[in-house]
Amino acid sequence: MSRRSSVWMAAGIAAAFAGSVVMAAAQQAAPKPAAKPPQDKTKLPELSAQEQQAIDAAVPSTATAKPAKPRRVLVFWRCEGFFHGSGIAGGNRSIATMAEKTGAFTADFSIDYADFDAASLAKYDAVVLNNTTQLAIPDDGKKQALLDFVRRGKGLVGIHAATDNFYKWPEAAAMMGGLFAGHPWGGGGTWAVKIDDPGHVLNRAFGGKGYKLKDEIYQFKDPYTRADRRVLLTLDLSDADTAKPAEKGGRADKDYAISWIRAEGKGRVFYCSHGHAANVFADAPVVGHFLDGIQYALGDLPADATPKR
Repeated sequence: MSRRSSVWMAAGIAAAFAGSVVMAAAQQAAPKPAAKPPQDKTKLPELSAQEQQAIDAAVPSTATAKPAKPRRVLVFWRCEGFFHGSGIAGGNRSIATMAEKTGAFTADFSIDYADFDAASLAKYDAVVLNNTTQLAIPDDGKKQALLDFVRRGKGLVGIHAATDNFYKWPEAAAMMGGLFAGHPWGGGGTWAVKIDDPGHVLNRAFGGKGYKLKDEIYQFKDPYTRADRRVLLTLDLSDADTAKPAEKGGRADKDYAISWIRAEGKGRVFYCSHGHAANVFADAPVVGHFLDGIQYALGDLPADATPKR
């Protein structure tokens, strides 16, 4: 190598080094992107006028069963984990409209753990967990109060993310009937649903026909089992698009339940994984299914919860 080439190479290395130093300094000097403010999970998004009208129109004008007595429901929507703002807003609107249009119950809405005190729960006939996530109910008697509430004859209703809660509380997880184990069927897709038990009274809104719905569909892990409940709706894997996510893993038994009822002591539990976003509550048959499920949990609509494989 000539002396001139060596000089040029050395100069090039020095220039590159200098450029690296300048670039590093510039990167250090560049302002970091501002951190996003923490999400306010106590404030629901505002539904548009069109969304409100569609949700209200989807609610039946009358309830399937006449209440045996005036009923009162606590709708709890607190989130410590993921916040399904649209789904909560849509569900709350739908339940409030059910109460007003049908007279099947009155509804109170809360995010205050104090409402799980035994004295407070005594005012209600059922608790609805509307898209709650990672709930941290204080272990100061409130956990036992909720278990006793249901087991002694009251009702529990779970909407969508209600199974994304009790990972460290096995008794409550078993009461609800399962734990969230992912959603291969994302909220941007439209998925086929099979009526698992077409003749069941809580499926009357579907007229025996399956349907497709834009929604996020969960799969479940233990304590999910068919041994202690009546499964009402499942994913329809005979539909090619719906079957594809299941091919990438998931349950070996291909049992992707969407809705079920089960007995808990003297009480009744209804769960449906529909409800990721507000659009779900504008689907009249699905809303009818929710209303019938709530009336079952209240004790006004008798339904067979015997396990059926």
